[in-house]
Amino acid sequence: MDSWPVCGGWGFRAGCTVTHGVPALTTGVSRTAKVSGANRPDTLCRVRVLVIGSGAREHALVLAASGDPAVTALACAPGNAGTAAMAEQLGVDAADPEAVAALARSWEADLVVVGPEVPLVAGVADAVRKAGIACFGPSAAAARIEGSKAFAKDVMAAANVPTARSEVVDNPARLDAALARFGPTYVVKDDGLAAGKGVVVTSDVDVARKHAIMLLDGGHPVLLESFLDGPEASLFCFVDGHTVVPLLPAQDFKRVGDGDAGPNTGGMGAYAPLPWAPENLVDELVEKVVQPVADELVNRGAPFSGLLYAGLALTSEGPQVIEFNCRFGDPETQVVLALLRTPIAGLMHATATGKLAEHPPLEWANGAAVTVVIAADGYPGKPRTGDVITGAELEGVLHAGTRRRDDGAVVSAGGRVLSVVGTGKTLKSARKHAYEIVEKVHLAGSHHRTDIALKAANGEISAPGAKQRA
Repeated sequence: MDSWPVCGGWGFRAGCTVTHGVPALTTGVSRTAKVSGANRPDTLCRVRVLVIGSGAREHALVLAASGDPAVTALACAPGNAGTAAMAEQLGVDAADPEAVAALARSWEADLVVVGPEVPLVAGVADAVRKAGIACFGPSAAAARIEGSKAFAKDVMAAANVPTARSEVVDNPARLDAALARFGPTYVVKDDGLAAGKGVVVTSDVDVARKHAIMLLDGGHPVLLESFLDGPEASLFCFVDGHTVVPLLPAQDFKRVGDGDAGPNTGGMGAYAPLPWAPENLVDELVEKVVQPVADELVNRGAPFSGLLYAGLALTSEGPQVIEFNCRFGDPETQVVLALLRTPIAGLMHATATGKLAEHPPLEWANGAAVTVVIAADGYPGKPRTGDVITGAELEGVLHAGTRRRDDGAVVSAGGRVLSVVGTGKTLKSARKHAYEIVEKVHLAGSHHRTDIALKAANGEISAPGAKQRA
């Protein structure tokens, strides 16, 4: 294996060649002015950054912040064995708004970054802002874009954003008739938060009915949708109310097994960028999807401030929204941040303080990134925990469900345990790099997908209007 330098906190095999805008996809941002010199937000004064969460997404955010010269102190609450190596670990109930705000005050944070969706829907960002501290993450009112799929559908309808036909069912007596109106392929979703595991896509009406009844019996309204055919993409955008700045698009792998076999998970891998995507994809999505939704949330008195994530299907009729999330996605964050060269603290602070329009264009490393999730035995059901992990300290390994025992050993402590990131000049080389690291990690009973980014690397994915790029 050839040696590779560390750039911006990440090891990157393709070196640190930098491009502006979004390479091979777009060079523009929406409603964003260009500035230079001492007034640039990326020359942010020194800040103390507190990251809330404990997954690989938070490890990626901590890693990116640790390479930002503006960050003078860095903490993660509650964190994991990986974040502990580069940030102060603080104990907190991440879903308790007042507890997080109190911690931010006592630690004297200048910027709080909320990673997971549950704290955001619970109102953590509201409590932090009320305490007078800048917070990267939307209010509870704006976080409903993820917290309620029915609310998201209503916002999209008002904003004229293309999405699948849908119907909310809250009574078992209405279920059979509703399923008949949709027919196969059935898409059955939990209306609320479900950690990526509340969706069933099936051609079997009995399977669809069983999942819907389970949700209804648990007091959860059900969302039925028409099936969207076409390759999927994830687009992250920084939004400060009105201004939208897109990041590189990525694709994640939701099913647990190779070839998309088995049940949905929180995500088993991802890659970026998308060599098969239309070159104008990002600009089109900002114009037709993200900006209209951001504007509609302002109209509703719930301006979105933070990271707005659009999950999309690129169909023959154009891009259509599958879902919106109110935060960085996991595992896509791991690959997108591996390629971002703009200091992240200044970018998030500009978002949190409504100054995103003053931020200069983003800088990206040329190349690609692939992440492979290593999951514990039993995941996505009840995972086995407490097993010793070897190779957890390797460069490119981000921690999720891990903890360090008193004897110093790193052990599994959740379902998705590690996220292994490989980078390279091409998607093929990035994929090879990721799997080279995976082979050096050992966790008894663990499993991972072997086909992350395989079809894309082999040129086997196509989208309407796209030309395959290397």
